[in-house]
Amino acid sequence: MEGMTRALIALTSHSELGRTGRSTGYYVGEAAEPWEVFRAAGYDVDLVSVAGGEPPVDGRDENDSTQNDFLATAGVTDTPKAADVDPAGYDVILFAGGHGTMWDFPDDPDLARIARSVYERGGVVAAVCHGPSALVNLTLTDGSRLVAGKRVAGFTNSEEAAVGLTDEVPFLLADKLTEAGAQHVPAPDFTEHVVVDERLVTGQNPQSARAVADAVVKLIA
Repeated sequence: MEGMTRALIALTSHSELGRTGRSTGYYVGEAAEPWEVFRAAGYDVDLVSVAGGEPPVDGRDENDSTQNDFLATAGVTDTPKAADVDPAGYDVILFAGGHGTMWDFPDDPDLARIARSVYERGGVVAAVCHGPSALVNLTLTDGSRLVAGKRVAGFTNSEEAAVGLTDEVPFLLADKLTEAGAQHVPAPDFTEHVVVDERLVTGQNPQSARAVADAVVKLIA
């Protein structure tokens, strides 16, 4: 691809974890690690969130230097909202996870518009952990689902049970991906696992975030 490769990392704006009374948001490492990998590869990296502004965080590790760099310098306090983003020029969109995505990613028309445009122009769509929730309803211009007939990874039913949230999330991600026509390919709980199918790159859990970004870089090289 000519010129600087441009990547967009999408973050949830949803902060309430079902009926638990707990907060959620985007899982910081799942945005920070790809951000670091992409920048190391020379990419121009931007952020976007569903509602704009400063999205809610989850899974923050205050001793993690990558997360600290990301939160300090990536522009997380003032993200543009998806509705205001022009997808032209982006070679990659990566949907970071965090449980919040399960509520606002699946039906956001502007995230879908951006991902559709990137993919149909020959770019890469990537997602990690719960980030593939953005893909469950995503259709291409011809009406087909992007994930139909493709192998994908994503947070598994077993992992959802392990964190005790099976009854709190609006749906089980693996089941919904399967319903959309994808072949969900699971690995053991909380192990690094990435699936690449053509220009779709998906990772299973937080442990897979860096490897998802590495796979994207390899695909575009």
